[in-house]
Amino acid sequence: MQRKTLLVSAALAAALLATGCGGEGAGGGVQGGGTQEPADTRIGVSLTSQDEERWLTDGKAIQQGLEELGYQVDLQYANNDIPTQQQQVDQMITSGADLLILAPLDGTALAPQIQAAVGADVPIISYDRLIRNSADVDLYVTFDNYKVGSEQATALLTGLGVLDEQGQRTSEKGPFNVELFGGSLDDNNATFVYGGAMEVLQPFIDDGTIVIASKQTELSQIATKDWSQQEAQARMDNLITSTYTGSRKVDAVLTPNDAVARGVITSLRNAGYGPTLSSEGKPMPVTTGQDAEIASVKLIEDQVQYATVFKNTKLLAAQTVDSAVKLLNGEEPEVNDSESYDNGAMVVPSFLMPIEVVKEKNIDEVLVESGYYTAEQVKAGQL
Repeated sequence: MQRKTLLVSAALAAALLATGCGGEGAGGGVQGGGTQEPADTRIGVSLTSQDEERWLTDGKAIQQGLEELGYQVDLQYANNDIPTQQQQVDQMITSGADLLILAPLDGTALAPQIQAAVGADVPIISYDRLIRNSADVDLYVTFDNYKVGSEQATALLTGLGVLDEQGQRTSEKGPFNVELFGGSLDDNNATFVYGGAMEVLQPFIDDGTIVIASKQTELSQIATKDWSQQEAQARMDNLITSTYTGSRKVDAVLTPNDAVARGVITSLRNAGYGPTLSSEGKPMPVTTGQDAEIASVKLIEDQVQYATVFKNTKLLAAQTVDSAVKLLNGEEPEVNDSESYDNGAMVVPSFLMPIEVVKEKNIDEVLVESGYYTAEQVKAGQL
């Protein structure tokens, strides 16, 4: 499978930390070149929130990777508050950061901080979320978020039986009642995930196999602020009350990440669905996800959530560390995409990490055998 090959390639990319090898990449870097001594080098890392398990994993992996190489690391979480992130990044620059790794809450809100960093000759890595409307981003390190959306939609169709496990159309015609949820509008990734999903789903909507009973299909209608579990639960509650009365039932919900999926699942359970995908009466609708958070992996193992998209943030962090070292040393970091990510001011040189769809049948293969989780953690549903 192509995804398997990509995962191997990602592991090799992570090994660059040890070998120091690299490919051609972005043209940024410390002005004038030269080697930065790690002990004298300070790196600021600004991530969005401690509310989501994945950001804690990201932060720990980045910090550990840089500190093992001897760098000073200032890791801050903005707790989903834009002014807090702006203040934190201001402080990083004032304190003498030599490089910034930024996951912006809002793609445009850090403009003053970006300008200050450029004035101080500080390279900038946009981490997982794209910094927008700036021509001063040296590198974007992320996952293929468009593919995340297409894989979520494909998983949903497979769960409904419309596609088989090889992605081929079956004789199943539906119609199936499906509702759509999107990510946070201030996160550029939400647009890519939505676009990938709708490219896959639209033909099935057009031919009537899928029916969006609420008629809410635009990202502006289905967005979930801050990718919030609570916001998702509240919207699903409203959809059930307004649209799914009488004998009409929900067959599937496109949920863009695991937090949103858990909010939707809680709402559905409260409305009498489940408890599992194979329940009598009103079975739990097919739901998707993203991030392979341990609580959702447990739900998948228990046949409650159907699938999630695994993004190995440890490999993402390793690639980011390698890129940071190269930028600090005046070298070009590796890129594998120079076309897809136009931030409004430039096409940002990017490195895209591979993804993997996780269902009940491959939890052990993808998450346990890789060492990302232990079997005990999966069984308990907690780290």
